[in-house]
Amino acid sequence: MAVLGDALRSRILVVVERGELTVGELCRVVQAPQSTVSRSLKTLLDGGWVVSRADGTNRRYAMASGALDPDRRALWMLVRKEVTSTSAARQDERRLGQVIAARRSRSEEFFRSGAGAWDRLRDDLFGRRFVSAALLGLLDGDAVVADLGCGTGQTVEALAPFVSRVIGVDGSAAMLAAARKRLSAIDNVELREGSLESLPIDDASLDAATMFLVLHHVAEPRRALSEAARALKPGGRLVLVDMLPHDRESYREEMGHVWLGFRSDVLEGHLAAAGFEAVRTFSLPPDSKAKGPELFAARAVRGAAAVSRVATSSRRNP
Repeated sequence: MAVLGDALRSRILVVVERGELTVGELCRVVQAPQSTVSRSLKTLLDGGWVVSRADGTNRRYAMASGALDPDRRALWMLVRKEVTSTSAARQDERRLGQVIAARRSRSEEFFRSGAGAWDRLRDDLFGRRFVSAALLGLLDGDAVVADLGCGTGQTVEALAPFVSRVIGVDGSAAMLAAARKRLSAIDNVELREGSLESLPIDDASLDAATMFLVLHHVAEPRRALSEAARALKPGGRLVLVDMLPHDRESYREEMGHVWLGFRSDVLEGHLAAAGFEAVRTFSLPPDSKAKGPELFAARAVRGAAAVSRVATSSRRNP
């Protein structure tokens, strides 16, 4: 009660209840000298009414709302009602609006003057991978995900921090050896050797699966997709990335491609036959530095009626 009995301290509390402010911003809002505001903040800090944190060369102050016990909160509600009814508090509110508007105008001015260079500046500061990495945070943390055709483990490595377990499957022992070396320090990853047309994964054991740039190597795409559906739980999702149709015949000899890309209607037919629903395909924006054919992505949901390739028995882990 002694702390809240001071009018300036109570006004400061009303202001920082809205959000974090620096000492300089608080001085502009409550129209008091910096020394006076700093003394008031120290009393509020010592009393546990506000918290502070470093932000570069500044400190920012906010009300310790989450740390107030029920008695303190009840007292504050009574004091707050009286303080906010005063003309001084109403003027503080208007000046606070001006401080926040000034913050916004600084940001808006930067983007008005730097819009043309923003992409380059952002890439220089942060690189290009943070967007795709951050989007993985949309995954359920309890999910079990498989990367089918995992190769050297790049996608498995990206998925592992965001889910409970990742299973990588590949038919190449050499690729899996490289993946094991890459993923040796990650403990929620399991690598299995096997064909995509006969996955070494139990029925309905996956929440999601990925197939990135692998289907064009598969002799029987529809069979591989049926296996993915079998391994997914009903409602589980498959995300697939591959090439749009192209005429680069040399890929067959140079890289063992079986298929020169896929038309969306053909792929959608394969997915539907495998028991997938809610299929959506879309072209991916081309990378200006990429030399290969354009890519597409497909997302599909395993339907409840999807049938196992071997309908009478579950496939077991080797």
